[in-house]
Amino acid sequence: MTTDNGSASREPAARDSGGRRSGWLMARPYGIPIYVTPSWLVIAAIITILYEPVVESLLGLGAASYLVAFVFAVLLYASVLVHELAHAVVARMFGIPVERITLFMLGGVTEMRGEARTPGREFLIAFAGPLLSLVLAAAGWAAQLFVPPDTVPGVLLWQLFVANLLVGVFNLMPGLPLDGGKVVRSAVWALTRRPTAGTVVAAWGGRVLAVFVVGLPFLLYLPSGRMPSVFMVLLGVLLGGFMWMGAGSALRGARFRERIPRLRVRLLARRAVAVPSGTPLAEADRRMAEADAGAVLVTDSSGAPVSIVSHDAAGAVPEERRPWISVDHVSRAVTGGAVIGADLEGERLLAAMRAHPAAEYLVVGEDGGVFGVLRTRDVDDAFAGI
Repeated sequence: MTTDNGSASREPAARDSGGRRSGWLMARPYGIPIYVTPSWLVIAAIITILYEPVVESLLGLGAASYLVAFVFAVLLYASVLVHELAHAVVARMFGIPVERITLFMLGGVTEMRGEARTPGREFLIAFAGPLLSLVLAAAGWAAQLFVPPDTVPGVLLWQLFVANLLVGVFNLMPGLPLDGGKVVRSAVWALTRRPTAGTVVAAWGGRVLAVFVVGLPFLLYLPSGRMPSVFMVLLGVLLGGFMWMGAGSALRGARFRERIPRLRVRLLARRAVAVPSGTPLAEADRRMAEADAGAVLVTDSSGAPVSIVSHDAAGAVPEERRPWISVDHVSRAVTGGAVIGADLEGERLLAAMRAHPAAEYLVVGEDGGVFGVLRTRDVDDAFAGI
């Protein structure tokens, strides 16, 4: 399964955004790092065990049947890798940086920094993977016609055909996070000129497909009156759960992006009251309430702001100690990165905050004068409920 979408290296294993290990670096084709997670070993073992009886019935190799069955597992994930590389190469053609490709138990994912700017590019990036998979499937099918089916080369070519056909057809299912869902999203985007509308339609398509995948093992066995195997039920639940979570993530991402243009520093910034260095916290509270302000700036002897009283640090001071605690003890210095313009909005605002993370920012107007204070928490609250 895909989303967005050499020799082993001794480079340290990759880590995800939370700092957790995400796989072993295996190669860098086209400069794109390829990682394989330990979960792949689990699914490879399962595929080998389940497919070995088929190989044995065709070739009668004895214990060597396990090796041929394992090759099928490798070919399946090699097909996923080629599929993901197709996404990555086309994305790079359109100037979208590719971070990495990761292969895991349920397939692969291509991590990109950025998104397609037009529905046409979205379609080409999404369709490139399934298209290449189907081309390789056709090549494998044509090649196996010229090789006896009861030989190792014949079985391997058949495996190549089946692996790429599975990857290509499955990923064309019309729902996110699959490539077919991205094709649907690009079509709705082109018709409505609203990428969010495309995401909503494709994500709900993905949720419908997720329910179908979970119920598919039972539907297949319904005519016979028998129950599906535990493995088929678990596989359906795993795939369906992955698809449901991927579709939900796409919906949240769409809602997030829809709110970004509404972010405006002038609307989010709090009015600030200035107090001299050394002012007791209780006195700062009084002045802030009197001015109906939402933040406190600490100034030097010339009246220039040098620090911002931390909302969290000040809130942790007990009421009885506030007359005796100076604002200097609960404030953060105003550095160059913690000063932003009042005209920032949308992506520009988020980019400025990502470049210099801080709990509070000093907001200045076009004339350089103090406009107020922006709290990161207020920006986060703008995305509440997503």
